[in-house]
Amino acid sequence: MSILSEALAIIPAVLADNPFGMRRAFDADGMWLFCFVATFVLGYMVHLMYANVPFLERNLERGIAITAYLIIAAIICWGVIDRFVFSRQWSGSTTVPPFLFMVMAWFACAYNVKLRTHLSFSEFRSKMSPTGQMGALTMDAVLWFVFCWIAVTTSLRFTALSIANFQLVDGVDDVMKWWFYITVPIAFCLMSGRVIGNWLEDYRNYKAGNQIIKQAVIGGDV
Repeated sequence: MSILSEALAIIPAVLADNPFGMRRAFDADGMWLFCFVATFVLGYMVHLMYANVPFLERNLERGIAITAYLIIAAIICWGVIDRFVFSRQWSGSTTVPPFLFMVMAWFACAYNVKLRTHLSFSEFRSKMSPTGQMGALTMDAVLWFVFCWIAVTTSLRFTALSIANFQLVDGVDDVMKWWFYITVPIAFCLMSGRVIGNWLEDYRNYKAGNQIIKQAVIGGDV
């Protein structure tokens, strides 16, 4: 079977709602082609969503990250009270928070791609010519997109494996692991949207002769 055929076979495998068939389809080499297209298309759709809905552009990723952080804090706080005041403990109080931390970390990472606080080298690059700056930023965009592509592909495979094995969060009888794993490809599709949006902004500045590279501030906004 060709890679293109394997990629096209993923769609009916997902729609069939068969975890075992979906896992087999995801393990094929065509998954890389499928996820390359999906990461780009979904990323561009995310970019369009952010361009047309400013509230989501400002608050979606960090809202999810902050919500996950508050839930982690609430679970840990209640776990301490439950143990030392009521002499009991919910078995998921030590297993659910690490999964929520994963959610918080990747959505926060997507937001920080917007802020360009990940290894921006702005002090060095600002001394380059406009063409050199655009070339460096294009290289960044390509590397970030490849990172998103790899993460989406591998995390979807891992999610399908978790679904096929009916994996539960340790110590909890009614919380599936894949509920958390599926947030990883979602976060990286949002990150892909940030990458596309950043590059388009840089290209517009380059063509207009405007300042291309700005100083990034950790914890700030641009």
